Amino acid sequence: MRKSEELLNRMLEHSGLGQNDRALAKELVAGTLKYRLQCDYVIARFYRHDYAKAAEVLKNILRLGVYQLMHLDRVPRSAAVNESVKLARKYKGEHLAKLVNGLLRNISSATIDLDGWTASMPEAQRLSIRYSYPEWLTARWIERYGIDTATMMLAHGNLPPATGYRINRLKANPDTLLAMPELSEAKRVTDAEGLGNFFFSKQFAQLEPLLKEGLVSVQNPTQGFACLLAAPQPGSTVFDMCAAPGGKSTFMAELMQNRGRVIALDRTATKVARIASNAEALGITIIELREGDALTFEPGCAVDTVLLDAPCTGTGVLGRRAELRWRTTPDKLRELVALQAAMLDRAASQLAPGGVLVYATCSVEPEENELQTEAFLTRYPGFVLETSRLTLPGSSEGFDGGFAARFRKLEA
Repeated sequence: MRKSEELLNRMLEHSGLGQNDRALAKELVAGTLKYRLQCDYVIARFYRHDYAKAAEVLKNILRLGVYQLMHLDRVPRSAAVNESVKLARKYKGEHLAKLVNGLLRNISSATIDLDGWTASMPEAQRLSIRYSYPEWLTARWIERYGIDTATMMLAHGNLPPATGYRINRLKANPDTLLAMPELSEAKRVTDAEGLGNFFFSKQFAQLEPLLKEGLVSVQNPTQGFACLLAAPQPGSTVFDMCAAPGGKSTFMAELMQNRGRVIALDRTATKVARIASNAEALGITIIELREGDALTFEPGCAVDTVLLDAPCTGTGVLGRRAELRWRTTPDKLRELVALQAAMLDRAASQLAPGGVLVYATCSVEPEENELQTEAFLTRYPGFVLETSRLTLPGSSEGFDGGFAARFRKLEA
């Protein structure tokens, strides 16, 4: 199943819409997907029939209207109602257009009282509706992190995600680049952990020329931290087991001063081609692209550093992928934990004695992170855990949630 963002971008390419209308379309899609559960809860209180039995297209039209009425002040109320009515008339006829009109005109700040309606509910259910997340996930986060931290994480996932950029030290000096007038509003990340090459900016249009020249690339500092943890040395050999879209492979090549080898593996030709394009723009020549399955691929040489950025539930980046919170399930979590363990087993077999293995996810679930690393050490007493870090979404401004652990394979 393709991501909603990918599908929407393809449609917008041929839409003829201007920049502002494109931005609004993206906001409507992402916001309605994120707030689906909350919208359904509100709609069900005003819907005079069994909302669960309503046609999916009608549900989506009502969700779109309710999302605008509740969360988009810049869209006039009349426009939100009228456009929803037009959609209902187009897809479901005049009768349901009247239903949509009547329901949406009854919804306002005066008629909605989420806090009052949910006050007597258990905390997990209340927060599930208040922030629009699956109840099983809010319950997990409350149990694991406490009510205050869980609330922070839930709220963060509904904010517009910050765009992080990494300065390419092969082509640019960070101090010189950030002194450019077009980057006057950029917010540089503190260099306490080696992240001084990163900054946040909302001015994508002004940064586009720098991206094309390969002076900067898009990457969140949380993802960059895994590469800093790996600390690959110039002249060494690195194996990036799940390399697409290539941000970690290219950052490690930059850290290696473009000297050595980075074997970048991914399963699909299109993703491998994207890594090649990114590397070319950045002026990186040491990345060796491979297409294959990480569970069976043989790099064919001694490897000093293995980076396993493993497939995961993505619960640290739910703010970036609007539909992901609804696709992630407890069953999916169990499947991914088993896959991650198998991939860690494979990674361990590829590493030379004394080498470094970095395991990373964009998840905040203990089964995928701390418990996974503990299980790995039990299976492989010849490895030691040198350091690890969990970043919770919302704990540092702009940072995604994620986890990274650095192991070293003991000398034989």
